[in-house]
Amino acid sequence: MKVLIAGGGTGGHLYPGIALAEEVVTRHHANQAVFVGTERGLEARVVPAAGYKLETIRAQGLKGKGLVGLLKGLFALPVAFVESVRILQRHKPDVVVGVGGYASGPVVLAAALMGIPTAVQEQNALPGLTNKVLGRFVRVVFTAFEEARPFFPSRKVQLVGNPIRRKLMENFLRSRMVHDHFSLLVFGGSLGARGINQRMIDALDYLQDIREQLHIVHQTGKNDLETVRKGYADKGFEAQAQVVEFIEDMSSAYARAELVVCRAGATTLSELTVAKKASILIPFPFATDNHQEVNAQSLVKAGAALMFRESELTGEQLAREIRRLKEEPEKRRQMEKKAGLLGRPEAAKELADVLVDLMIQTYGPSGRAEARGEDPNPKKPGKDKKPGGEAKMSGGSEKAGDPEKHV
Repeated sequence: MKVLIAGGGTGGHLYPGIALAEEVVTRHHANQAVFVGTERGLEARVVPAAGYKLETIRAQGLKGKGLVGLLKGLFALPVAFVESVRILQRHKPDVVVGVGGYASGPVVLAAALMGIPTAVQEQNALPGLTNKVLGRFVRVVFTAFEEARPFFPSRKVQLVGNPIRRKLMENFLRSRMVHDHFSLLVFGGSLGARGINQRMIDALDYLQDIREQLHIVHQTGKNDLETVRKGYADKGFEAQAQVVEFIEDMSSAYARAELVVCRAGATTLSELTVAKKASILIPFPFATDNHQEVNAQSLVKAGAALMFRESELTGEQLAREIRRLKEEPEKRRQMEKKAGLLGRPEAAKELADVLVDLMIQTYGPSGRAEARGEDPNPKKPGKDKKPGGEAKMSGGSEKAGDPEKHV
């Protein structure tokens, strides 16, 4: 199976796509995953580093960009659409999945109009504009929150959760790393968050008496790195804090953490639930339609997290909650347990299974291999192919069921 994954821009959109690609390509040596994004998005760095091919188109955002930005985005659409058609003609994917972001719209729409099986993966409780529009054209809509269902045709919706990268999946079964200090993980997404950075530095004034008991890992983003490092040093926390621009190994960072302070992006929340971590959530106040706060409420209602609006949160209040959760380990354990109950570690597998069904319904067990000039029945080196086994091996699905059966 060859899957084309469109979208990105931020980690929240991109990393579920990476998780899906990992699931697809590890099922069979002949499976492939190709990404389509923009040169400006996070995908330009992360996708090639992960070992996947990236195609780019000249797509731009429309919502929240002002009049000039809106006009630029509208003028770019026809160009991006034509570029998308050419990419699809060149790669001939068996199925196309949009994960949100600027590149998702033109590519998924072009694929749907060309008759290629399509799906979108909506990470948030409140869907973005692009996915709401694409939901009318695609065959399946994958959601992570029940709150997203009313925004799409109900027969297309499958609630599977957000796919999580394999390395992070280790945290679902692993125990917390043993250490001598109360370990706090602070981050604001792949680009950082100035509001969280400032509140955390302010909170240090109220944590001075327990300074020697703390170990803090703080991801700041590029713009605030030196300012935050200086802030920790000025408050006397230089020895207790590891301040970095970007955390490459989030799996280990989660494993060490006893409490996480972070934004409430959908992918972050999925990681918290799979890693089973207690958290203090500070939603990004300017997120489209305030969707991060809606996301966060799902964990708060379940008792897995605390949430504070950035405009109402002070450093003193943040310090008070950190101190309280440090001193009440049983409360933390309850939050961790409830977070784990919300985790969907099988999301990538479930999503990939449905994609296999879509491919088989449209093209048969071998997909469009012949159209790509490939051997439709590839063998593993040194292995004899078992009759009738290719569909299961290359896709992981034993039969081509109706994707709407699982709704």
